[in-house]
Amino acid sequence: MTAPADKRSLRGRNGIIFALVAVAWLAIDIATKADFNSYQLGQVIAGPFLGLFQFRLVHNTGAAWGMFGDSTFALGVMSLVVCTVLAVYLLAIARRANVAEVVGIALVFAGGLGNALDRFTLGYVVDFIDTTFIEFPTFNVADIGVTCGFVLFFLGMLWASRAEGKAPAATAASGASAKPGEGE
Repeated sequence: MTAPADKRSLRGRNGIIFALVAVAWLAIDIATKADFNSYQLGQVIAGPFLGLFQFRLVHNTGAAWGMFGDSTFALGVMSLVVCTVLAVYLLAIARRANVAEVVGIALVFAGGLGNALDRFTLGYVVDFIDTTFIEFPTFNVADIGVTCGFVLFFLGMLWASRAEGKAPAATAASGASAKPGEGE
């Protein structure tokens, strides 16, 4: 059984990691969007780079691939709801979440908040990373955070579930027995 002090230290560690990652990612997102939004809409700002991507300013009032076009406000509200659910979830599992899960949640939170801020303040999301080797929606730093954050979160959950699955077998193999209340 984990001692209360250990739970508090894990919760504190996870809170610090979450705050640092979320604030840093949100700051990078806001700064890049402000810079790219100073160019003319549709303008190729730089690139293409290695035939893979270029920087081109796009204002997006919907979601990827033109879905939910002109649904900026509703998508902004949905982003805030998801961010709230993630924050509550992290608080509920903070004592046992691993670093990958915390960083993943922080990236999704920051990305969702960054795009929601655009939707509410500008009426559109500022996108500027445009792939040139495939037909793919133009995206931004917030979108990278959301995508990579979900992947990292699920990998962290997978890693944690595999670690939990191996722990009892290792204990049994060593001949040690768990005391009542341990492992909760």
